[in-house]
Amino acid sequence: MDEEIKQRLQNRKIWQRGFFMLLYMGIYGFCNFLIIAIFFFQFVTLIVTGQPNALLQSFSQSLGTYLRQIIAYMSLNTDHLPFPFSTWPSDDNAEQLTKNSNASD
Repeated sequence: MDEEIKQRLQNRKIWQRGFFMLLYMGIYGFCNFLIIAIFFFQFVTLIVTGQPNALLQSFSQSLGTYLRQIIAYMSLNTDHLPFPFSTWPSDDNAEQLTKNSNASD
């Protein structure tokens, strides 16, 4: 049993995964701040113009998908590295990339 743990501790892929998880933890925190800022800006835009900003709606949709991809990676549901190591999620590939578990290694 101790030998198995020792082998896992020496496994470079595990440490690499840990590094990427820390990196995405920081990105996730920044994206949370960004999405809250978008919420407030959209609300003000709604008050001033009577309608939300369409470009921000599209961006916040893809940002939400991106956050879901980060959560899937950090919770070990997928091995797919989200942006910046893959393309930014769009309407076409968002669902596919989120559901693509253990596909890239």
